[in-house]
Amino acid sequence: MASFAISLPMPRPSSKIIGLSALCILPFWLGCASYNERIESYYTAISDGQYDKANTKIEHIPLLKKNRNKLLYFLEKGKITHSLGLYKTSNNYLNQADKYIEESRVNAGDIIAGTLVNPMMQKYLGEAFEKYMIHYYKALNYVYLGQPQEAVVEARRITLLMHQQKGGPGGENKHYSQDAFPMILQGLIYESTNDINNAFIAYRNATETYLKDENQVYYGLQMPAQLKKDLLRMAYENGFMDELARFEKILNMNYEPQKSPKGGTLILFWENGLAPIKNQQDLVFTLVRRGGGFYFIDQNRGEPIPFHSTVFLSDDQFERLRLSVFHVSFPIYQVRQPMYYSAWISNGKDSLKTEIAEDINALAVLTLKQRYLKEISLTLSRLAVKKVAESVVRGKDHNSKKNKEILEGIAGALQVYNIFSEKADTRNWQSLPAFISYARFPLAPGTNKLSIILREENGRENSHSFNINGTGSFIFYNYSSPTSDKNAR
Repeated sequence: MASFAISLPMPRPSSKIIGLSALCILPFWLGCASYNERIESYYTAISDGQYDKANTKIEHIPLLKKNRNKLLYFLEKGKITHSLGLYKTSNNYLNQADKYIEESRVNAGDIIAGTLVNPMMQKYLGEAFEKYMIHYYKALNYVYLGQPQEAVVEARRITLLMHQQKGGPGGENKHYSQDAFPMILQGLIYESTNDINNAFIAYRNATETYLKDENQVYYGLQMPAQLKKDLLRMAYENGFMDELARFEKILNMNYEPQKSPKGGTLILFWENGLAPIKNQQDLVFTLVRRGGGFYFIDQNRGEPIPFHSTVFLSDDQFERLRLSVFHVSFPIYQVRQPMYYSAWISNGKDSLKTEIAEDINALAVLTLKQRYLKEISLTLSRLAVKKVAESVVRGKDHNSKKNKEILEGIAGALQVYNIFSEKADTRNWQSLPAFISYARFPLAPGTNKLSIILREENGRENSHSFNINGTGSFIFYNYSSPTSDKNAR
C-alpha cells in the first residue's frame, strides 16, 4: 500500500477515541490488497491451466461471496465451467450474470458507499467489453450443446447491447459503444444457420466499424482479411451486386467465387494469454477556484478537473481545502505479455495463420483512459466531501476542554479514516483471454486430423492436436492456449 503524507497536525484524543479510530480503520488497512491479490489462489490455478482446481478454489474466496461482487462470481464461474466443457452449467452462470446486469442499477446505497468509503464498496456492474464477452461464451456454449437457434438469440442480443451502450438506457460509452469482434461472431453464427442476409449485415457492420478510421484500424487492430472475404462472399451470395462492387472498391479486393468445401468449414477461435489485471496508482491534486467554480489540478498533467458534487463549498471550507493535498487512488491496467505470439491451423498439408479479431488488452487500457476525466472527477469530489466533513467537526465550538478533546479525537479519526479508506476499484473479469484470433479453415469429408501450431517470440513452437469430423456444415472450435505469469510486465 502506498504511503501518504499527512498535512494536518494529529490530535491527542482520549484512549477511547484512539481505540475507536483503530477499530474503524482496521478493515481498510487489512483490505489494502488489490482484487487480483485477494483472489490469487484462484488466478494462479487459471494461469497454470488447472481448471478443476480453479473451480474448487473459487468457492473458498470470501470476497466473491459478497453481494457487491456477485457479478464477478457469475462471470468467473461461467468462464471456468466453459473451459471444463460444462457448457450447460456455464450458461447457467452466464445467464445469471446477464440477469444481474439487467436488474442492477446504481442505487442510493451504492452512491453513499462510493462517496463515504470507496468504489470497491459498490456493486460491480462490469466493463463494456466484458458484457460482449458474455454473449461470446454463451453463443459457443449453445453451439456445442447442439442448440443453434439459441446461439442465434445470443447473436441478436449483441445488437441490443450495442444500442444500449450507444445511447439507450444506461448508455454511457461515447467512444466504445460497439465492437467489431462480436459483429464478426454474429455473422459467423448467422451464416452457420444459412441466414445469409443477416450474416451480410453483421459483416458489413463489422467492416464499417474499421472503416471509420482512414487506416482501417479499430482499437489498435487492423481489419482482418478474413472479414473482408466474408463480406464480399455474403454480398455475392445475396445477389447484392451493387454492394459487392462498392466494397470491392473500398477494400481494394476483387471477389472470385469458390466452391464450398465438401467437408464443411471449421471456425477456429484461438484465445491467447490472459486479460490485464487492475492495479492501483496514486496521484496528487490540489483544489483551486476558477471563474466561480472549483477545480482540481494535477501538477503533472495540468488539466483542470471540475469539482463534481451536490455539496456546496463555502468560502471558509474552500480556504481549508485549498491548503490540502488530495492523494487519489485510481485504477490502472497491468498488461501481461502472452506466452505465444502467433498461431496456425494445419491439416499436415495446408496451413492458415489466425488473425487477431479482439484485443482485450487494448480495449481495457483505452476505454479506461477515455473515461479518466469523469471518474477522476468523482474520486476527487468524494475526497473533498470527506475533508469537508472533517473540517466541519474541527470547526465546532468547544465549550469545554472535554468536548474539545472528543471533537478533536473524532476529527482525527475522520482524518485517518479518509486516508485509509481511499482505494481504487481494481476489480475485473480476470480469466478472459488477452487476445482472440480466428481462422476459417476448409474441411474434408470424414475425420480431419488438425493441429494448432503455436509460436513464441523466440521462434520456439508448440502444438495442440485435435480431430474434427467434416460433415459438410459449419463447425466451431475455441482453444485457449497455455499462459504464463512469468512474462508479466
